[in-house]
Formats: sequence, structure tokens, C-alpha cells
Amino acid sequence: MSLLFSALVAFLLQLNPSVVWKAAVHHTEGDRYQLVVTGQIGKDYYVHPMSDPHVGTELEVTATDRVSPDGKPVEEYTPSEYKGAPVVVGTYVLKQELLLSGSGKLKVEGNVVWSACSGDYCQMPEEYSFSVPVEMPGQAGHDGAQAGNLWSLILEAILWGFLMLLTPCVFPMVPMTVSFFIKQEKGGRFKALMYGVFIVLLYTVPICLIIGLTWLLGGETVTADIFNWLSTHWLPNILFFVIFMLFAASFFGAFEITLPSSWTTQADAKSDKGGLLGVFFLALTLVLVSFSCTGPIVGTVLIKSTQGEFWTPMVTMLAFSIAFSLPFALLAFFPSVLKKLPKSGGWLNSVKVVLGFVEVALGLKFLSTADQTYHWHLLDREVYLAIWIVCFALLGLYLLGKIRFKHDSPLEYIGVGRLALVIADFAFVLYLLPGMWGAPLKALSGYLPPLQTQDFVLGEGTASTPVILSEAKNLTGSEVSLPHGLTGYSKLEDGLAAAKEQGKKVFVDITGHGCVNCREMEARVWSDPRVLQKLQQDYVIVSLYVDDKTKLPESEWITTDKGKVLKDVGRVNSHLVLERFGVNSQPNYFLLDGEGNILRGPRGYNLDTDAFVDFLTL
Repeated sequence: MSLLFSALVAFLLQLNPSVVWKAAVHHTEGDRYQLVVTGQIGKDYYVHPMSDPHVGTELEVTATDRVSPDGKPVEEYTPSEYKGAPVVVGTYVLKQELLLSGSGKLKVEGNVVWSACSGDYCQMPEEYSFSVPVEMPGQAGHDGAQAGNLWSLILEAILWGFLMLLTPCVFPMVPMTVSFFIKQEKGGRFKALMYGVFIVLLYTVPICLIIGLTWLLGGETVTADIFNWLSTHWLPNILFFVIFMLFAASFFGAFEITLPSSWTTQADAKSDKGGLLGVFFLALTLVLVSFSCTGPIVGTVLIKSTQGEFWTPMVTMLAFSIAFSLPFALLAFFPSVLKKLPKSGGWLNSVKVVLGFVEVALGLKFLSTADQTYHWHLLDREVYLAIWIVCFALLGLYLLGKIRFKHDSPLEYIGVGRLALVIADFAFVLYLLPGMWGAPLKALSGYLPPLQTQDFVLGEGTASTPVILSEAKNLTGSEVSLPHGLTGYSKLEDGLAAAKEQGKKVFVDITGHGCVNCREMEARVWSDPRVLQKLQQDYVIVSLYVDDKTKLPESEWITTDKGKVLKDVGRVNSHLVLERFGVNSQPNYFLLDGEGNILRGPRGYNLDTDAFVDFLTL
């Protein structure tokens, strides 16, 4: 009879779930996450805690190459007892710290095993399997750092947009804009608003269409490949360099660069039409006429933003065009403001000449990028700095009136504003000078060639050098020179072999010769003595340059799943980091053990040195 009664109780217990479980994963910091599994224990039930060595509840997480449990799971519950033994009733929370790596989507999977009891009767062990999707950021969870970088690009684009109003090709369009809107009898303010909107669309829509089409035709990877080619291949970089030098010569008065007059004439003629069509053609006229001044600046904004994410070029162009259109839209709203603006004159040509010097400085970056990715050694750091020093010194002399160009008016005196520019300019020149002897110039680290390209660095190799060179074993000749006296490897397999031999871990540096953020990380974060000490003592460094154009021997070529043959260092490394580490941007950092297993990462662009030290501390 007792056996029958026990069977009946067991059957009734199976009708209702003893515990209802729910699993979730929360981001804590960096590459650290926390799995939280919460169980609601049914009325009249209890389970045994994890601390019970015989029938305790168990939480197990399935470890993969991207999911690693960190430490043992912990439990949270309100203590209770049954016949003197600890039990869990009500809400039962299990937590497990995790280290997640890679980017994109992944799943945290595992199971909970427990045995529910009611009184003296206990069920057979039950199992709850969970699979929690997690969307990993492409920059190691450092969305704040990435957002900060995007905001800096947006701010720069906005400043350039406002500055363009003061250029000789844009400022004369102000009276034309005002006279057009003074004639409007009805809906003037609405048309003024649409005028600003049309200017924004004329700048932004073409960029969006180009990016959108490449993405539709080949996906985001193809778009990234196109941007990578645009920002690192010698052809577009040399082309942009030549264009910048031509624009600079034009700004200095050598010749005038304008679009075909028929374009602007036709657009201007159609602006006389009524309604929104006339407003559109007025906006088109402004965009075409201002091309000779805005063209190179737009190019700079776009090239810098191609090193960001898919949306970055579109967002930065939107910011530039809004800032550029805003003054014209406001003047169209309030045409009486024109009376308070300064008249066109010699000051406009001075602005143009100043922009010419800025064009020379900015244009060198394109030549430098090609020089680094192809290892031409034409524009090493000291040569680059020498040109900048001369360029900005001449700019200071021009602002003082010691140099005059073809269309300049005589300078009778120096105004307060001009004097402030002179002081700022010569202060910048003095800041640059120590760089000729190896000063890091951290504020410009993203724009200058890396320090290791400089032939002479004052104090290098002396007792004051903060870090002794790493002892790199000669495996297959893939050792590379790195910033701050560090050495490493350019091939992952060589780094792993060296790590095994030396009993160290591997620090994978996914980088690029043309990567501005990579240079900033090296100058501002790697230079910290704590970081240098850890990189030297605890790690073998592997630097994977994804834009290096060095051709590989045929034996090292790689054929992708789609049949594409990769023949140079950069493409092979890009394929490697995407397949093995799941990232397609730089900088990104990973920590591996000697077997190549990911211990931590990715970690992206983030100038928080303390956090980077924590990242390196295992």
C-alpha cells in the first residue's frame, strides 16, 4: 500500500513544474559578462543548494572558443531548512562569470540540473537547458570609446562645415542667397528651410547611395574592403595627395580651379524658376560653385571616417553638410543679417592662403599612408616633421605680413585676431621641433608616421631607455620592430612558437600602417611604464598589419572559400583575423595562451590606460 501511495505522489509531482527557470546574460565591463539563471521554485517544493555535495543543484556552461567560464558559479537564496538540512525555497539565483570574445552574435549555452522535493518525496533529477543569444560589439564592448571617436569625427566635420563659409568660393554666394529670398512673396521661411535641406541632401545622398550599393551588391564585408582599399592602396592615396597639392597651389594663387562654367550657369539659370524647384537649383549652384574650396575638405572628412564603421562616413558627411548649410539657411530666414556681415575683400584671400598651408599639411598624410603600407621609406617621421615645421613656420610669417602672395592686399597692421593666430601657429611649431629628436608628440600620434621610422632618437639605447628590448628568438625571420623599443612577430605561428619556448602568453595586435587610432594607442597607452613592463615580461607580441601591401611568396598565398587568392601580407592577415578572431577593424587586441586559445579579447580603441593594464593582467 505504501508503495502505491509513493507512486501516486510521484505522479502528482510530475504534473506541475517544480522550478521555472529563466536565463540571461549581462555585460559587466570589457570582455566580461555574467550569466544569471533565476529559478522560481513552486509552492510546497524545495531543492538542494549547490553546496550540498551529494544532491546539490548544478550549473554548467558549455565552453567554446568564444565563451569561457571564469571561476566557479555562485548562488543566491534565502536560507531555509528541512529537518535540519539546508534547502532552497522561493527564488533561487545562480550566477556564473564569463569571458566572451569575438564580435557579432554568439550563444551562451549550458544547463541546470536539480532534484525537487516535497516533504520526504524527491523527484528524479531534472534538467533545464538554456541558450542565450548575445550581440557582441565589434570593438570589444568599448562602445563608449568607439562613440567617442565618432563624436570627435563629427565635431571636426562640423567645424570644417562652418569654416567653409569664410572661403573665397563660398562667401560671395551669401548676397546671392539673400537677394533670392528677399524676392520671395509667399512661403519664404519654408523655402529657406528647404534650401538648407537641399544643401544637406546634395552632399549626403551621393555618399549614402555609393555605400548602400556596395553593401547591397556584396554585403558589409565588401564595403569594408572597398574602404580599406580607398584608405590604404597607393593609387587613391597618391591621387588624393596630388589633388591636395594642386588645390594648395590654387589657394596660393598659381591658378584657379573651378568646375565647368556650363554646370554652374545652367544651375543658376534654373534657380529663377518658382517654387521648390528654384530653391533646389539655387542649392545646387551653391554646391557646385563652392566645390573648389569644399572638395578637398570633404575628401579629408570621408577618408578619415572610412577607418570607422559602416555608418561613419554617412554620419560625418551629414554633420559637415548640416554645418555648411546652416549659415545659408539662417540668412535665408533673416536676410537683414547680411548688413552686419563683413564685406568681401582681401581678408578672403588671406583665408584662402591659410587653407593652402593647411592643404599641404593634410595632403602629406595620404602620401605617408602609401609610404608606410608599401615600405617605400620616402616620408619617414623626421622628413614628415621637417615639412610640417617649415610649412607652419611659413604660415606664421605670412600671418605677420612678412610673405605676400599674388592676390594679397598690403598688410598695414596686425589685428588682435590675427595676432592670436600667429601666437598659436608659432607655439605649434615649437611643439613640433622636439619631435625631430624623438619626442613622442602624443597629441599628433595619429597623424605622424610611427616613431620607429625615425633614424635618430635622442637617448635611444642609453641607460635611460625605459624598456630593454625583448629577447626575440630567430624562428623564421618574421621579427618586427615595434614602438618603445619592443620587438615582436609579424606571423601568428611564429609568435605562438616563441611563447611556448619562453613560457609566455601571446599579445595579438591587430593593426594597420594607416590606422590613426592604432598610433594613438601606441603613443598614449603602450607608452605607460606599467603596460610596457607587462608587454615585455609576460607576453610575446604578434602584430598583424591588415593593410601591408608586401607581396608573399606563392607558398604563402591563401585561397578563400569563395576561390579568391590572397597574395599580400595585409589581405592574408585580414582573412586571418576575420576567420580566427571575428573582427574586421583595427586596432583590436587579443590575449592567447601558448596553444592559441583566446584568453581575453577583443579589446578595441580605448585610451583608458588603467583599463588596459587590467586587460593585460591575467
